[in-house]
Amino acid sequence: MRFSDAFEARFTEMLTHYPTKRSVLVPTLLFAQDEVGYVSEDVIAELATRLELTTLDVRNVMSYYSMLVTKPRGKYNVQVCTNIACTLKGGDELLSHCAKRLGIGHKGTTADGQFSLEEVECIGACSWAPAIQVNYDFHENLDVPKMDAVLDGYAKK
Repeated sequence: MRFSDAFEARFTEMLTHYPTKRSVLVPTLLFAQDEVGYVSEDVIAELATRLELTTLDVRNVMSYYSMLVTKPRGKYNVQVCTNIACTLKGGDELLSHCAKRLGIGHKGTTADGQFSLEEVECIGACSWAPAIQVNYDFHENLDVPKMDAVLDGYAKK
């Protein structure tokens, strides 16, 4: 497994901030996922070796965090919040609309690999509900027409 120079620099620097190698696992998994697109078997094996863990140790940690995935997602991962604040302001409607428009369900990916869709419990934007996150970008105070504009914007990139 070969990571980019940027990944290697981050990894080396992170090791200096934590008391044990194991403590670096979650942020390293996130960086690896951003680089590769998902956490593959090769990534799991490589990080286990580097951090002096077993692959089972890595998988056990991954099973706890829903943001870590073992299958490729779309280029744009649309996470629709359906926690209480977002649901009361239309989050369920946004999720249904996205599913219909994209032709996929929860944790699905469009055939062209452009979009993935996830229902998430909370993205911490209750004051601006309903809210979504696309990759690392937040979009708040949405309704169906605004949601369409957001999706159109990503489709054009």
